[in-house]
Amino acid sequence: MKKCLIIVDYQNDFIDGALGFEDAIKIKENIVDKIKEYRLRNDDIIFTMDTHSNDYLETEEGNNLPIIHCVKGTKGHQIQEDVSSLKSPKDKVFEKPTFPSLELGKYLEKKEYEEIELCGLVSNICVISNAIIAKSALPNTHIFVDALATDSYDKDLHNKTLDVLQGLHIEVINK
Repeated sequence: MKKCLIIVDYQNDFIDGALGFEDAIKIKENIVDKIKEYRLRNDDIIFTMDTHSNDYLETEEGNNLPIIHCVKGTKGHQIQEDVSSLKSPKDKVFEKPTFPSLELGKYLEKKEYEEIELCGLVSNICVISNAIIAKSALPNTHIFVDALATDSYDKDLHNKTLDVLQGLHIEVINK
């Protein structure tokens, strides 16, 4: 059974940078363990990276969230070092200028995964967006999110997001 792990935006700016929050680092070990588990089984691992340029404040997202973050080439754009150290050249990386990655969806629809697991940051923005992209690309694939490997700066929105994911037939484990 072919499985895929998608690590969503586990980047420095969401952990201890411009949009960082205290609990973001607490999910790191769960993400590290997942990468090792998928690696042992020789399953696919995909990373997404929120990616902006210096004109970020002039974009639609920048108008709604006027905090410069994840500018390509900065430390904030980089994947957290312990997670990044487990990255392999065979892993796909999707840099995305907004919450979901349409390119990820196009890539997934050509695959035959039986399961896709998502983890990373931020649950109520990019994790849910990319989970929906995955569900759209592969509607008959079992898609799930581990509540212990995702989080948000807003705990109320985080919990509501987990409920919405379940309503979209995306399983939430360890809730």
